Amino acid sequence: MMLLRFITATALTILLAACVGPGSYNGKSLTAIGNAAPVLANTSAPLQVLVIGGTSGVGLEVVKLSLARGHKVTAVARRPERMPISHPALRVVKGDITKLESMNEILPGNQVVISAVGIAAGSRNVEVFSKGIKNVLLAMQQSTIDRLITVSAIGVGDSDGHGGFFFDRLLKPFVLNSDIEDKGRQEKIVKNSKVNWTIVRPGFLTDKSISERYYVMDKLDGVEAGEISRSDVAHFIVACFEDNLYHRQTVLLSN
Repeated sequence: MMLLRFITATALTILLAACVGPGSYNGKSLTAIGNAAPVLANTSAPLQVLVIGGTSGVGLEVVKLSLARGHKVTAVARRPERMPISHPALRVVKGDITKLESMNEILPGNQVVISAVGIAAGSRNVEVFSKGIKNVLLAMQQSTIDRLITVSAIGVGDSDGHGGFFFDRLLKPFVLNSDIEDKGRQEKIVKNSKVNWTIVRPGFLTDKSISERYYVMDKLDGVEAGEISRSDVAHFIVACFEDNLYHRQTVLLSN
């Protein structure tokens, strides 16, 4: 059964990738509704940045860009040996977001927390996002850390129905339903917290290089999400914590 779900998820993801291009607003460019990508300042004060899920995907791209910007980074992963890069300002630690004692041990001393946890497509009975963010928020409270940026997904909350035919009718209901339901629970927990949060819903993730040309949207009527690179999502996240942008807002990112 697990193998069948994996094969189904892979096939649908490949099909989606072949069909997705730029996002649209009532069939036209997102320029009519979206804000332009933020611009990173030439210099930024160094911060202590913690990235949960920092060894792959969006989390790894956040680690790379944060280091390039002069920040000190702690990357947290269940399997830290999978970290593909090294850097004098990078610390890689073993941690589990679902265990409060793990978060309480790791979070102190940081100024920014990014949750970019990922799981295998097709997972069932998903609870890692909602359970994990509760622990993160409790540990942030204990350590008086105020800034949280968490990666959610297209299809959550009011972004439901804005992914296009293949995502809305095939990939979400048959492969990602449990994942997206738990990210919905995660979003509610974050929104009810008192921290300075930003929830990021990327469009369809690619491994393309950074472009710094994408759109940021908090109003979705008429919007159909397109693709966006993991490196551009990281660009947005870094801009958010460097300049304290999109305070207590939920946004969709798309090319």
